[in-house]
Amino acid sequence: MARIRTVTGDIDAEGLGLIYTHEHLITNPPSVQKDRDLELSSYECSLRELTIFKEHGGALLVEATTLDYGRDPAAMARMSREAGVPVVAVSGFNKAAYFPLWVETTPVNGIVDKLVGDVVAGMDGGPHKAGHLKSGGSYNFIHALEDKTTRAVARAHKETGAPIWLHTEAGTMGLEMLDILESEGVDLEAVVVGHSDRNPDPWYHASIAGRGATVQFDGVSKVKYHPDSVRIACIKALVDAGHAQRLMISGDMGRASYLAGYGGGPGFAFIASKFIPRMRAEGIEADVIDAIFKSNPVRWLARF
Repeated sequence: MARIRTVTGDIDAEGLGLIYTHEHLITNPPSVQKDRDLELSSYECSLRELTIFKEHGGALLVEATTLDYGRDPAAMARMSREAGVPVVAVSGFNKAAYFPLWVETTPVNGIVDKLVGDVVAGMDGGPHKAGHLKSGGSYNFIHALEDKTTRAVARAHKETGAPIWLHTEAGTMGLEMLDILESEGVDLEAVVVGHSDRNPDPWYHASIAGRGATVQFDGVSKVKYHPDSVRIACIKALVDAGHAQRLMISGDMGRASYLAGYGGGPGFAFIASKFIPRMRAEGIEADVIDAIFKSNPVRWLARF
């Protein structure tokens, strides 16, 4: 069986338990982002949160902090070892508003070389390898530079096999980014469309899944967007449409105010202690829950 690439080395994919597929441990968004609640800069606070995840049955965490968002591979690797939780890091980009100037001035193939190097040699010249690739779009449009980085991610995927995760702004442009990847010859089985519950449209979700990609819900507990009843309804709709194998769920707890380790909440404990029990109480079958949090993430990640 293929293995999963973590910041501390490749691991066997068999027998893993609860997997969160989109979270943040250490971030430093660029200065254009004035909301500094998005900055997670305390190693000790983030370590505490990762430890809470393990205490609630967490087996592996996918860390989604990109090149343009203050990624820190060495800190992630140290934290992974200290908490005893394998962590999968990312190479790639968030959205054009955050891109450093070199994204514009570097040819596509130069960006591909950077992404491939992060996966096969080590991020930023260090020893810690990225285990997935990320690209993103803007709200209701794809910037020319986002088209460029999405194509670079596609080409790096084809060289390395690393799976792809797509940032969608408020759940928009997911299908259009899949079009770009497909035009570059990517098998959409390797692709996850993130933030899809921000756009709670069952047709949209089924359209993504119907093309072979995986739908990611990662706003669980964020009632400022939608109550969790909406997410439960969307989960049931996707399952009823025959796509239980095309869904993953995480929390995207990417704010200090969301994390218990920083004195906030609900933190990494919420899905394990509250949302999964609610899924059961609302009639979602155990085998579907296992697929969402165990086998579907393993199928996506285990490509090395």
